[in-house]
Amino acid sequence: MRLALSLCLLLAQPAVADVQNPLQPSEAWPDIRDTLIADAPDPPIDPGQLLLDAPARADDPAVVPIHLTQPPGAAPIERLVLVIDNNPAPVAADFTFGTALMPLDMEVRVRVNAYSDVRAVAWLKDGRQVMAGRFVKASGGCAAPASKDPKAAAAEMGQMRLKAAPADDGRTMATLMIRHPMSSGLQRDQVTLLDIPAMFIDRMEVRQGDAPWLTMSAGISVAEDPVFRFAVTPGTGPVTVHAEDTDGHQFDQALTLN
Repeated sequence: MRLALSLCLLLAQPAVADVQNPLQPSEAWPDIRDTLIADAPDPPIDPGQLLLDAPARADDPAVVPIHLTQPPGAAPIERLVLVIDNNPAPVAADFTFGTALMPLDMEVRVRVNAYSDVRAVAWLKDGRQVMAGRFVKASGGCAAPASKDPKAAAAEMGQMRLKAAPADDGRTMATLMIRHPMSSGLQRDQVTLLDIPAMFIDRMEVRQGDAPWLTMSAGISVAEDPVFRFAVTPGTGPVTVHAEDTDGHQFDQALTLN
């Protein structure tokens, strides 16, 4: 009887992920909001259209996983802006999506430089805007030392891999990995102690044949060696990736989803 009562109480409680790190009042957000959506009010937080999951306290502030999902029946997303309110450059990435990625199930790794709200603002195909977010406790992510020797990182820069696995909803879970130091401009060489100039992938396009999967315009907050994990309904033809960084390097590769 006692066990049954305990189970009932446990099931009656909300999921921990729903309450452990909601968005907090943010002094930085009003200015960021005005830049994104002019003087419009905050987009509503609507779990029926968009969810954002992030750790309440990051294990590594330079590699914080952000998981963006939509429940069944949600309206397709045309554009999504990922914002880290208290980062030096708050807009981490601006994404557009093709229909092959709808409903959205995507994870990206970012740097968090100070305790901050991490939020996503989405423009839906039906014309609405919605928002989702979490408050993440982390500090120093944008200035954290690179994990690799600079020469090794330069030698690998632009290499790509695409892996596939079954997704829970019957689609394919694709994992795109790109080698790049994503230097933020706030890091120091651990040998010379000189500042490392900013150099990061700021544009990326992923397609399969003529069908767009996603595009990204990014800033300094995307983590070193970017990894994008997303559910997709595959079409036909090779998957092509085009990426450009702020130093003018261009990386193009045709990949097989397997």
